Amino acid sequence: MSDPPASSFAKSLFTGRLPDEMVMPYPRLGRDEAGRVDALIAAAREFLDAQYDPVRVERERWVGDAVIRGLGERGLLGLYVSPQYGGQGLSQSGYCRVMEEFGSYDGSLSVVLGVHQSIGMKPIHLFGTDDQKARFLPDLAAGRKLAGFALTEANAGSDVESIQSYAERQADGSYLLNGEKRWIGNGGKDVVCGFARCEKGLVALILERGMPGFDAPDRYDTLGLRGNDLRRLTFRDVRVPRENVLGAPGDGFRIAVHTLNNGRMSLGTGVVGATKRLIDLAVRYTTAREQFGRPLADFELVEDKVSWMVSYLYGFESMAYLTTGLVDAGVPDYSLESAITKIAGSEFYWYAVNRLFQLMGGAAYMADSPVAKALRDARVFPIFEGANDVLRAFVALSGLKAVADEVADLREVNLADPIRSIGILADYVAHRISRTVRPDRLDAAHPELRSHGDRVAEHVGQLRATAEKLLRMHGRDIQLRQRQQKRLANAVTDIYAQIATISRTSALFDDQGIEASGQERYIATLFCDRAAARVAEQFDRVDDNDDKQNHSIARLTYNRGGYTPRLL
Repeated sequence: MSDPPASSFAKSLFTGRLPDEMVMPYPRLGRDEAGRVDALIAAAREFLDAQYDPVRVERERWVGDAVIRGLGERGLLGLYVSPQYGGQGLSQSGYCRVMEEFGSYDGSLSVVLGVHQSIGMKPIHLFGTDDQKARFLPDLAAGRKLAGFALTEANAGSDVESIQSYAERQADGSYLLNGEKRWIGNGGKDVVCGFARCEKGLVALILERGMPGFDAPDRYDTLGLRGNDLRRLTFRDVRVPRENVLGAPGDGFRIAVHTLNNGRMSLGTGVVGATKRLIDLAVRYTTAREQFGRPLADFELVEDKVSWMVSYLYGFESMAYLTTGLVDAGVPDYSLESAITKIAGSEFYWYAVNRLFQLMGGAAYMADSPVAKALRDARVFPIFEGANDVLRAFVALSGLKAVADEVADLREVNLADPIRSIGILADYVAHRISRTVRPDRLDAAHPELRSHGDRVAEHVGQLRATAEKLLRMHGRDIQLRQRQQKRLANAVTDIYAQIATISRTSALFDDQGIEASGQERYIATLFCDRAAARVAEQFDRVDDNDDKQNHSIARLTYNRGGYTPRLL
């Protein structure tokens, strides 16, 4: 009997399966939508080139109401919203293509528009009633109002269960809201989707500026993204009417998580646009500036930095738009792919900015340099919309759960009673052999990329074996083994990125031939070779590592209150 259809591609990888029909052929926009996306991008460029000044935005600490109005008038603030509510009705991929363009202009602009569309009004779009959509989406899509997303509190960032804001249900179905939120983008604007505890768990509420008791008194002074209106919100007996409740009481956690899973993808594609701009800056600077009688671009260590940015961007871009394609294809669960894209994109961009910083030297260090601004802006990306350390744990533990659910009999293994466990272990070994002899392959990969596909398939089998081994070794304690979780998360990220790269490049070969795709072939080969080496290193370090030493040094430092080794 064949395996049932996979609900999640990344979780399938953990279980040793490679359902290539989910990722091949590489997703692409339909002709009609591609034309509309191109027109929207052209409108955005024409307007922003004439009206947007990142230096002024940083100085004045807001992207500008006129900019918001202008973008709204051009249909750029309701990209995925149904036309019946004044939006463009784009797919997830189409939406992210346009958001990529905003990322190429400025971090503050990208974040303000991302908060508004990717997470601010997204809960209304996904979970709102027809009446709620009709009341809120037209103004939000037109830019007459801006939206925010209020989840984070002083003691509840990644730990959503620790939310303290409380909404008490009233007899008429309304809620009386009390509490406080922190670090809320667009917090001083018009509409905020907020979350609070209630008698049934978490409840999602649509909050509007002007509600008595709802205030945004303090704006944070941030290191970067200074054009983002980041606020502390306070709720003092705010009465939220029944018609502003999203979903049912108790649905708040599901709404928040689904919104974030969906919203993280535009952060990833914004990184694509921003990195393309970095590469343009690198090329212009290194080809124009000479040292020792030669252009900087001719030096090998400069070439290495530019090559790294280009090859890694190709792999990451492939992964980001493969993920949006999964959403458009109706894949039920894309939570891991979304988290992987956010982790990889936010960290890649940080490293890319640092490489450009090194190339430009003292010029980059000046406060008014666009690279200095990019460095300040980029640092928060691995923190917000899910801290990367937490998301790595989420990716690894979700994958491990998929394996545990499939081989639940291993829970009965008792290493202190080997006789009783012989039958269970025999079944386990037979299952392992069966998976090894008949591994899934990327059969749809182009023949020119078959060696890369075969290597990925081997790594998928190794991912499954490693996950099973860690479950057997640690049982429930695997939840505490974050160093091992990180290795699994890093491995599956590079496996997924290679698959996306192979899929994209196969499609290019089929469309235009191998010779005409020589550049992409070269870049894809370099990326896949490097990603495969990183995967192998992660698996090697599962057994051969310095985890005990790291643990001992950290505990000793805690106990002694700092660095205490003596210098002779």
